[in-house]
Amino acid sequence: MADPTDAVPPPQVWPTVRARDAQALIRFLVDAFGFEQTVVYVDDGVVVHAELSWPPGGGIMLGAARGGDPGHGWPVAPGTAGMYAVTDQPDALCARARAAGAEIVSEPHDTDYGSRDFTARDLEGNHWSFGSYRGAPRKIH
Repeated sequence: MADPTDAVPPPQVWPTVRARDAQALIRFLVDAFGFEQTVVYVDDGVVVHAELSWPPGGGIMLGAARGGDPGHGWPVAPGTAGMYAVTDQPDALCARARAAGAEIVSEPHDTDYGSRDFTARDLEGNHWSFGSYRGAPRKIH
């Protein structure tokens, strides 16, 4: 039986995205890439906060760009983010993304570091790289 203290903690770093049309971006990310909608808070028709889970682990947060409200400014303009997500099936995910209307920026290819990757652009212009590389092993201190 696994020791519960060995469990992977929930995400503690959340990449964040602002969108011109947050509801459309959420639908796109779910349909094209397979994110799961965890929570969406809407106030007066505006997505003020949403969390999308990445099935293998992790997730993102996003909301509508509200440039007219100085209290909700965000230094990352819609369409300028870049993300990397791990997938064991990059070719199948690329086909799914293409079928859902994602612009494929870089076709699936093998890298010199042993990963199989592709890159797509979402409907807001953000770049999403998907690949089999899981990152370097963490060092236990």
